[in-house]
Amino acid sequence: FCTEALYVCLMSCDIFVSSTGSTGEAPGSQQTKSTRRSKVTSERVALLVLCALMAAAVIVIYRLYDSCLKCETGWEQHGGQCYYFSTRRSSWKESRSFCKRRGGDLVKIDSREDFLEKTVRKKMDVADDLFWIGLTDSKTEGEWLWVDDSPLNTSFWMSWEPDNWTGEDPDGENCARMGVRGGATDLKCWFDKSCKVNQKYICEKEAEIGEYMVSCV
Repeated sequence: FCTEALYVCLMSCDIFVSSTGSTGEAPGSQQTKSTRRSKVTSERVALLVLCALMAAAVIVIYRLYDSCLKCETGWEQHGGQCYYFSTRRSSWKESRSFCKRRGGDLVKIDSREDFLEKTVRKKMDVADDLFWIGLTDSKTEGEWLWVDDSPLNTSFWMSWEPDNWTGEDPDGENCARMGVRGGATDLKCWFDKSCKVNQKYICEKEAEIGEYMVSCV
């Protein structure tokens, strides 16, 4: 695209400038011819430079449009991912359904990353204002899986978690939530909880390329 735009622009300018060289007038003196030739050459150079600058601008705009990673309004971008931190509360299953309707899923955390922990902490109004993440052992007790069915390899459970407490729900606590309002030591801020409890949640999806004309992040 960029090469073609530059070629078309330069060829158009060349044709335009060439046309200015033929005036249809009767030949004049040698001095007049020389002056006219010099003038046309200067105009051609100026227009070619202008066309080159215009083509360069087209290239820059195209690259910004095509390569910037972007998130839609209401989502927060971190690297190549978009995150949605809900303000409403719902069960783990309902939360996941919402995320999937928006083109993502509940967040998967498979590396040491403090972005989520810090962001969640800022959004917690009270101590129990935690957020669902995409981790559950609802299929097999004790076998924690992410929503994409990949196994849990890196974890950030609080020291006594998961405990599968049945005092609130006879089915136990089979879904994971995260958040420590005062800040988590070594990012350990995960708790298991009954999947039926209404909590806030975090959706995740890949940033999109080339959909909106906005600045790169």
